[in-house]
Amino acid sequence: MLRQTLSQKMLQKLSPQQIQLMKLLQIPTATLEERIKEELETNPALEVGDTYQEVFDVDGGNEKEESNDNSEDGVDYELDDYLTQYLEDDPASYKTRDDSYGEEEEDRSMPVPVEVSFHDNLMRQLGMVIFEKEEDEIIAKQIIGSIDEDGYLRREPSAIVDDLMFSQSIEVGKDDVNRLLKIIQKFDPQGIGARDLRECLMIQLEDRLQRDPKDRNKKLALEILKNNFDEFIKKHYPKLKKTYSLSEFELKEVIEEILKLNPKPASGLEMEGKPNVQYIIPDFIITNKDGELELTLNSKNAPDLKISEHFAEMLLGYKENIKTNKASKTEKEAILFIKQKIDSAKWFIDAIRQRQETLTKTMYSILRFQYEYFLTGDERRLRPMILKDIADMTGLDISTVSRVANSKFLQTEFGTKRLKDFFSESIQTQDGQEVSTLEVKNILNEIISRENKKKPHSDEKLKELLHQRGYNIARRTVAKYRELLNVPVARLRKTL
Repeated sequence: MLRQTLSQKMLQKLSPQQIQLMKLLQIPTATLEERIKEELETNPALEVGDTYQEVFDVDGGNEKEESNDNSEDGVDYELDDYLTQYLEDDPASYKTRDDSYGEEEEDRSMPVPVEVSFHDNLMRQLGMVIFEKEEDEIIAKQIIGSIDEDGYLRREPSAIVDDLMFSQSIEVGKDDVNRLLKIIQKFDPQGIGARDLRECLMIQLEDRLQRDPKDRNKKLALEILKNNFDEFIKKHYPKLKKTYSLSEFELKEVIEEILKLNPKPASGLEMEGKPNVQYIIPDFIITNKDGELELTLNSKNAPDLKISEHFAEMLLGYKENIKTNKASKTEKEAILFIKQKIDSAKWFIDAIRQRQETLTKTMYSILRFQYEYFLTGDERRLRPMILKDIADMTGLDISTVSRVANSKFLQTEFGTKRLKDFFSESIQTQDGQEVSTLEVKNILNEIISRENKKKPHSDEKLKELLHQRGYNIARRTVAKYRELLNVPVARLRKTL
């Protein structure tokens, strides 16, 4: 049975402006310029300039009346009131940065690497090969296009055959693909076009043996790669010494021949459309001026924004038409469109300004919290700090602080740091002091770097060494920190 009921409930919804601000908070300085360019392309009311003319609340707080009054007179009244406010009042101008910031001090250029494309390098070498048939060149180009960013061909010959059939309408066999792949594998850099790591290393060794065929160590290294590759990568050195009747010194020389090879032959070249070098643009800069720390928000590559003067002139022209009763229905529709775009531009400029204020406020609180570290650079001075600590200091929500810390970088005189790396939990030492887990990780890394590589410490031994320094943590915690530091287990750290 159907029935009507009356109930009350509270809902919390985010406005489009709030959503826009949260998205802007997440993006780093390196990509902020692209976001601004995107907005400039989609909103003609937004322009690059030194100042921004403030646009007043165009709705006038009468949303209900506007929704209930769809008459032409209502529209005329709303627009006339809007035009009076926007054109006759003297709007305050404000900038997205301080007046004292010198324009001449700012470099708006984004570093762009200029390098030879990896595939272009292979195609130039391919141009020097003389093919018996035209389709061989087509197959070779397809193979080169299938090589990934590490320099490996991880596609099966059958898949390349299918690609040629669908894209070029050429029917070839797997033998043709393998034959031409052998030619490409002789290109520079050595090891290009290999199907796996083992083949990549073998190609490089075979090439070196051709230039020095009497080198015993290279011959043994090639034998190990052919017949005992698993033992080599798992560092089962006793088994290799027994198999090849080598002393520890002799095996070390053979292993060094393999370690000289490049496991990623394309690592030194740029992929087409994908720079191999990723430049870090710091979002914040901390400088030490005679013992005083100064925080700067990096606003490079982010242009100042303002409302288009052309749009203001259009509004003025419409107002003149209203006075002479010459405004047409088309003009009214156009002015409503302009109003919408001006509002959107104002919201975006306000969001950029709020982003700057929020970022500065959050980073200033982090600076105060970790003042001793930023003053000295001593990582032992880093205090345990969680998102809630900064949220309490700033009055911001924890999620807002998290968005600020994510993907942001800080430039100091001690190097460029990832902002989220300053956040850490605390552990208690044996004497009752609370220290940051970052300090424990640094000490763990120091112990591992100083260990005897012939007999590396196990996780249990690392736990005992940390206990001796006053850090009472479990073995599984040691293993967790070691993995976070990208340090392999003891067996894989062992060297001859």
